[in-house]
Amino acid sequence: MSDESYQSLSPAPSMPGVRVAVLGAGKMGGILLQAFLKNNLLASEQIFATVQHPERAQALSAQFGVEVTTDNLEAARQADVILLGVKPIQVPGLVEEIRPALTPGKMLLSFAASVKTRSIEDAAGCDLAVVRAMPNTPAMLAAGITALCAGRFVSPEQMAVAQRIFQTVGRTVVVDEKHMDAVTGLSGSGPAFLYIIIEALAEAGVNVGLPRDVATLLAAQTTLGSARMVLETGYHPALLKDAVTTPAGCTVDGILELEEGGLRVTLIKAVKRATQRARELANG
Repeated sequence: MSDESYQSLSPAPSMPGVRVAVLGAGKMGGILLQAFLKNNLLASEQIFATVQHPERAQALSAQFGVEVTTDNLEAARQADVILLGVKPIQVPGLVEEIRPALTPGKMLLSFAASVKTRSIEDAAGCDLAVVRAMPNTPAMLAAGITALCAGRFVSPEQMAVAQRIFQTVGRTVVVDEKHMDAVTGLSGSGPAFLYIIIEALAEAGVNVGLPRDVATLLAAQTTLGSARMVLETGYHPALLKDAVTTPAGCTVDGILELEEGGLRVTLIKAVKRATQRARELANG
C-alpha cells in the first residue's frame, strides 16, 4: 500500500471547515493544540497558533505540524474561532491588536482567569460572540473540567463548538457568568487543595510504617478511585462515605478525627477564600 493510499484512510476531522487560532500557545494552549490533533477534532491545516518569540514558534510548529507565528492579527484573520491563551493583564492589549480581524461571524473563546465577557465584547467593538472558559490543570491528562459561560451574542451552536473544543481535555459544564468566580475557587484552585490531601494521606501512611512510594500510590489511587465512584455511580458522596463506614469499625474513628480537626470546614473556607480572591481580580 502506498503512502498516499494509507493517508487517505485517515479519519476526517470531526469539525471540518472550522479554523481555530490559539493566540498565546503557552501551557494550556499547548495542551489544547495537542488534544485537537490527538482527538482528531481538527486537521493540522485548520489550526493556527501564536507565541511571543520566533524561536518558540519554530519549535512548536515542528512539534505539532501546524502554523505557528508571532503575528496575532494574521492568525485571527484566518480563524473562525479565536482562543485567547494569554495572561489576564494581557487580554485588553491583545483584543485591541486583533480588533481589525474581529467580525460578528467569529467567536472568541477566552480562558484568561477573571476576565469578563462584557469587557472583551466592549473591546472588540462589534457584536462578537465571546465565550469565557475556566479549565483546570488535569486537562494535561484529558482529565480536566472546564466551565463555560456565554456572552451576549453567543448562539447555541457556537456554545456547542466551545464545548467540543474543551471536551478534548476532559468534561465541560455550562454555567451563568455570575458563577465563574466560584468555579475558579472550586475547580480552578481545587487541584492544589487535593494535592495537599494526597500528600497528607501519604505522610500518614509513612507515619504508620508504609514505604513512601507505596503510601503515595495508595493515597493517589484511592483519591482517583473515589472520584470515579462519585462521577460514575451518581451517588451523593455522603452515601458513598456511609458505604465504607461500618459500625464500630476503623473508618468511623478516622472520620471523627477529621471532624474534630475541622477538615470539612477548612476546605469550605479555602474554596470561599479562593472565590473571594477571584472576584477581587475580576473587579480590578
